[in-house]
Amino acid sequence: MLPDCLSAEGEQRCRQLLAGTTARLRSRPAAAAVLVPLCLVRGVPALLYTLRSSRLRGRHKGQVSFPGGKCDPDDQDVIHTALRETQEELGLEVPKEHVWGVLQPVYDPAKATVVPVLANVGPLDLQSLRPNPEEVDEVFELSLAHLLQTQNQGYTHFCQGGHFRYTMPVFLNGPYRVWGLTAIITEFTLKLLAPDIYQPYLVVPELPRN
Repeated sequence: MLPDCLSAEGEQRCRQLLAGTTARLRSRPAAAAVLVPLCLVRGVPALLYTLRSSRLRGRHKGQVSFPGGKCDPDDQDVIHTALRETQEELGLEVPKEHVWGVLQPVYDPAKATVVPVLANVGPLDLQSLRPNPEEVDEVFELSLAHLLQTQNQGYTHFCQGGHFRYTMPVFLNGPYRVWGLTAIITEFTLKLLAPDIYQPYLVVPELPRN
């Protein structure tokens, strides 16, 4: 049974669990931050994703992601970065008090730190969003119920030089396949929101911290 993640009790539990990570990381330098938008779409708890514009430069164009981007020197902290980038990409204003906290950071192939910020954006009509076409091709949601069904969960095993190196999660059977760092952040989020239901196959290893 899907827990009531958006209840006052659920929010308080998540905020308490994230308090330590938030205090430690929110003002620490990072390359980028993303917002993990927890929302209600047609009354159903879901996570909001974007499909990055095919017009962007670099290897991330056309990929599924959470709204976010590079930290700006003028940003107060990673929470400010995530909220600013979400407004710029989607036209979605998220009040800072709706932020529940900072999740475990992830690292891109260049070992740059990407910090996920979890926020409850409340009831959401996707048609009301104003995606920036220079940055976003499409916006879609995946319900928590969908993400928590084992038939929609998969894993990709990576080898190098003929030897197993690591395994990454992937979420299937939605409008687009969720993989890479976005899938890892999704996994962190599900472990927080539904620890009794979501049983991941793996623990993604962290890179050594300086």
